[in-house]
Amino acid sequence: MFQTIVNAFKIKEVRQKILITIGLLFIYRLGCHIPVPGVDMFAGLDGYNFLAIMSAVSGGALQYGTFFAMGIGPYINASIIIQLLTVGIPALERLSKQGEEGRRKINQYTRVLTLVLAIAQAIGILVGFSSSIDTSKIFGADGFAYYASYAFLVIVYTAGAALTMWIGERITDYGVSNGISLLIFAGILSTAGVAIIGLFQNWNATSIWVLLGFILTAILIFGAIVTVESAERKIPVQYAKQVKGRKMYGGQSTHIPIKVNSSGVMPLIFAYAILSFPDLIMNLCGLSVENSSFYAGWTKWVGTGSVIYMVLLCLLILFFSYFYNTIQFNPDDISKSIQGNGGFIPGTRPGKPTADYLRKVSKRITLFGAIYLALVALVPSLIFKFIGGETLVNVFSATGLLIIVSVALEFEQALQSQIMMKNYKGFLK
Repeated sequence: MFQTIVNAFKIKEVRQKILITIGLLFIYRLGCHIPVPGVDMFAGLDGYNFLAIMSAVSGGALQYGTFFAMGIGPYINASIIIQLLTVGIPALERLSKQGEEGRRKINQYTRVLTLVLAIAQAIGILVGFSSSIDTSKIFGADGFAYYASYAFLVIVYTAGAALTMWIGERITDYGVSNGISLLIFAGILSTAGVAIIGLFQNWNATSIWVLLGFILTAILIFGAIVTVESAERKIPVQYAKQVKGRKMYGGQSTHIPIKVNSSGVMPLIFAYAILSFPDLIMNLCGLSVENSSFYAGWTKWVGTGSVIYMVLLCLLILFFSYFYNTIQFNPDDISKSIQGNGGFIPGTRPGKPTADYLRKVSKRITLFGAIYLALVALVPSLIFKFIGGETLVNVFSATGLLIIVSVALEFEQALQSQIMMKNYKGFLK
């Protein structure tokens, strides 16, 4: 990893992309500390679990109600919704298969939906910060000025979400790797750094063991995630020799790689999004643990950390793992492609038997991937809760751990691709 970064800085074009990426990430982190007029950023959230959990991904910006409080959350939710609709709506499915033009239109729909979700989430933030907002510092505290102040805050937070989305897209276009992933990565690392610093504020004799236990556990968990994320099943494919004109083609052996966790972090994000949806609705209705016995009971029995929550989380992860694998992996198309190029899987007849074999292997691997995601969703949270309490649980969540590892591996692969492409260009010249 470090050698890849050193090699990347030796190439001018790649170095410029890295600097652009760092500059845009700096702008994003700067926006996470810009206060919004009328909102007391030091008052914190008012007992809303949904907003508190999302704050860890936004790098603490949501917790203090700053300009980039929503982070990239609305864009992620919009992308998830569009992906689900693409499967169920034929018109969107046709767009997704129309190449670059279709993807451009789908991206435009995603941006529009992002703004709609940002408005709804901005209202939720204002409800969460209701006790920390002083409208007299904006337009006034009485009559029309009071409602105009809240409308102004909704516009400000929506603009922050739109600007965050724009920064992520610019990183993707002009920087290195996927910009949206890097924004989430930067937010999680920032929150983690603050949490680790907080461990030293009340330093005592047990803090040393807590820190050592945390470091050792983090190394083991990261190592396990990297191992599974890199694991794949290789299905051998043999191509028959073909004579075309005076030349002979084919006769080569290759393989089809099927990753154990081909869905990545998406099943976790889907599962968390559905489980957090009731919290979002109740927050928008003005309910909290302090003013609603129903919400307090919901938090106790179905809230984060409860047995019911863990069971539902595992079931949803299993369901979305198979759902997302069905979207990504099409055994029939792969079988037709292999047969059309004169290839076959040793021991399996071409055509439908090949598709059935690929489908069976994919389902088995998806089951192991789903079990792995469920373990990642539960085990790290329990370990960090035992070591450092709720602070480490909120920061080093399952999604956060997977995102950190996945984005780091993706960033290294993107750098290696950029380096290889530049070396090829130099060779051709």
